[in-house]
Amino acid sequence: MEELPTKKSFRHYLYFMAGQQFSILGSGIIGFVITWWITVETQSVFYLSLSMFLIFLPQVIVAPFAGVLSDRLNRKTIIFTVDSLQALLTFGLFLIFLTGFTYIWMILIIHTMRNILYAFQVPTFYAILPSMVPKENISRVNGANFLFSGLIHMVGPVLSALLLELFPITYIFLIDVVTFLIALVPLFLIKIPFNAKEIRAAEKKSFMREFKDGFIIVKAIPGLLSMILFAMIFNFIFRPFGVLWPFFINVMHDGTAFHLAFLFGSMQVGSIIGSLITSIKKEWKNKIKINLIGEMVYFTFYLLIVLAPYQNFYLMMVGGFLGAIIFPITVATYLTILQTVVPSDKIGRVMSIDHTISMAIAPIGALLVGPLAGLMGVVNLLLVSAIIGIVNPIILWFFTKIRYLERSQEQDIEITPTREVIEVETKEI
Repeated sequence: MEELPTKKSFRHYLYFMAGQQFSILGSGIIGFVITWWITVETQSVFYLSLSMFLIFLPQVIVAPFAGVLSDRLNRKTIIFTVDSLQALLTFGLFLIFLTGFTYIWMILIIHTMRNILYAFQVPTFYAILPSMVPKENISRVNGANFLFSGLIHMVGPVLSALLLELFPITYIFLIDVVTFLIALVPLFLIKIPFNAKEIRAAEKKSFMREFKDGFIIVKAIPGLLSMILFAMIFNFIFRPFGVLWPFFINVMHDGTAFHLAFLFGSMQVGSIIGSLITSIKKEWKNKIKINLIGEMVYFTFYLLIVLAPYQNFYLMMVGGFLGAIIFPITVATYLTILQTVVPSDKIGRVMSIDHTISMAIAPIGALLVGPLAGLMGVVNLLLVSAIIGIVNPIILWFFTKIRYLERSQEQDIEITPTREVIEVETKEI
């Protein structure tokens, strides 16, 4: 029988969430430092796009299995194992830079391995939330998660740039090890629900069977597949920005690590404001429209960054700030839809399907950025991406079933396993 969330489990989740913020801070610093090192050392769009490709490809391959494992195995053990291995890999980076063997291929391999582990962490982290947080608090907790994550990502780039000015890059890698040890404290002190009886029954089923079960659930909810495809398209359109920001600041505008950090910081300030709005507001209506309009607003303000005059970093910061306000609102409402319409014992595999489909296009997008930037020019590529991002939601609204997804929130989805098939029934509340 499924264990329902209680006040105690809610309190334990808040401790867990707090500890994970330190882990996010350490990982964010390492990610910024590695990206800046690649930008400065190579001055190459190709290596930036290759690094992004190697980040996303493992996540696409691993995510389906990661979601099934998060439903089968002890989620506390998964988080501990993933965090431990990430810290170990970062310590390996410390040793590589200490000995001077800083070959680009070695850095890319370790960076890729860290993101393989991240692919296990994402579905597990989100699967833990509904098992520990009462249903009426899920939306607000999602908002709080983005609030604290926004604070971390606002401070992280600035702190990273400051550390790069004060210390050799070698010793900055040790920060991730320290933040890992801090995150361990609440993880050891709390209890994360784990139904061993249900897990033993689930072990009789194959990975592919469970992954197919997840697809059946996705199909059973009208418009959910369209929403997941919407996330995939967004990830593809956004990829040139994610790859080219360091190059855009450092090469196109002769900026420093601090300029890149403050651009990222301005985006995070906007993200924090959006997260505050999400955590304060208890319930959101018209979640689909919020997501679609949110993308249009997001890319409209990104045009300010792309069209900013040479070294007008203040205008870039304004564009990043305004565009980022809506982002956590759209993501929190998106996650709330998934977490409230999918049964908690199946949410890990559904989250992994969502992560797999939405991220499947990311490696291709990242790999295409290099040649497209060479063919079109960096600024033109960013302009075209922003325009597509503005037009895309309009097309999806009129030509897909995405507008019907809101109705699914008014239904209770029951999944009854049989020997050969899974019957999916929807009952009106």
